[in-house]
Amino acid sequence: MKKYFVTGLLIWIPLVITAVVLAWIVNTLDQILLVVPPSVRPEAFIGFHVPGIGVVVSLLLILLTGLAAANFVGQHLVKFWEKLLSRIPVVKSIYYSVKQVSDTLLSSNGQAFRKALLIQYPREGMWTIGFQTGIPGGDAAHHLGSDFVSVYVPTTPNPTSGFFLMLPRRDAIELDMSVDEALKYIISMGVVAPPPHRAPAPSHAATPALQNP
Repeated sequence: MKKYFVTGLLIWIPLVITAVVLAWIVNTLDQILLVVPPSVRPEAFIGFHVPGIGVVVSLLLILLTGLAAANFVGQHLVKFWEKLLSRIPVVKSIYYSVKQVSDTLLSSNGQAFRKALLIQYPREGMWTIGFQTGIPGGDAAHHLGSDFVSVYVPTTPNPTSGFFLMLPRRDAIELDMSVDEALKYIISMGVVAPPPHRAPAPSHAATPALQNP
């Protein structure tokens, strides 16, 4: 009975957690419809509430914003909006801090969270997985030199909190695994290990046939 019960839990727990997370995302994005007048909301035309319409509206809004900001007029509007926000003391600090982090993480040519590293932490002889976020900057770079890397070490099982380290490049081993595989490894507390790297088999040249004397 214990074996069957555990087997049932292993099936239901991922399903329930996935459903709860998806429901939270849909309900959160559906709140965007609250800024629309009730007379023009979808339920005013069809007579009942349809979950998920806010998700579609949010995706369309993000896409249209990206298209508008990609042209000449949109770029000037974005600059005007940022210049306006820069005049508000508290909003300026929050907005530009978040913008700098998001630009670094989402930039296609950035190096943040592109490599999984194996480092010794919190002391020599103990190893953990971190993510390279770049190289030290500012006055820290002046004192450390150029041969250092910035590493974010997430905690388990919540990777959104962690530690920021600056260590010599020679002390960081670049792992042959993707960031997604490394995150799964960390979140699962080492249970879901990534598949081992398989080196390509060496190609053997065909041996010439033996000739009869």
